[in-house]
Amino acid sequence: MTVFCYHTVTYMQPIIETREITRVYEGAGENTQAIKSVNFSVMKGESLAIIGKSGSGKSTLMHMLATLDRPTSGEMLIDGQPTSKLSDKDLDIIRNRKFGFIFQQFFLNSRNTCLENVTMPLMITGTPSDERKKRGLEMLDAVGLLDKAKQPAGQLSGGQKQRLCIARALITQPEVIFADEPTGNLDTENGRIITDLLFQMHKEKNITLVIVTHDPDLAALCDRTITIKDGEIV
Repeated sequence: MTVFCYHTVTYMQPIIETREITRVYEGAGENTQAIKSVNFSVMKGESLAIIGKSGSGKSTLMHMLATLDRPTSGEMLIDGQPTSKLSDKDLDIIRNRKFGFIFQQFFLNSRNTCLENVTMPLMITGTPSDERKKRGLEMLDAVGLLDKAKQPAGQLSGGQKQRLCIARALITQPEVIFADEPTGNLDTENGRIITDLLFQMHKEKNITLVIVTHDPDLAALCDRTITIKDGEIV
């Protein structure tokens, strides 16, 4: 498979900014500070790796960047707009139209076909069925799964399921892809295929790529790396 040159994207302005964001989880008699006063920006068109050991806070940070969670204090900005001033409905719209998500757990409906799984985000946004099918088949073709369109997703291999997840994340033509340990459950060969595919899409479509990983080789492919330790950037 072709190996792509990854460090070619030019980026100039932030798409996501954090200003002293903190995330505290309340527990029985004790609170846990998962993220502590973090400040940084994600630039449009860059590939960014967030690395750290288990429990360091890297996934919590990504969830806040993706507006899946709100900070306890501090401010998050999307395209310069404070998210604290946005309603839950406004954030849903941003997630559906601007962001795409790839998780270590595939979150596929195993009984539905690959085409049905990949077009689910378009169904949520009310895209007409003909357009959903057209774009779904295009995305399956892009990730090499066109021949699996009518096959139940549960019959796919692990690598194929992750490729299906990438197609689903890209079908809304997002500006940002958030990938949480995208190769964590895959063997070396399938991990390489997924990595090449992610960075190919990043390069061709100028998609901002935010990857949470404990894999230093995957992180090294990104334009920039942020290391999280005990909830802080080090």
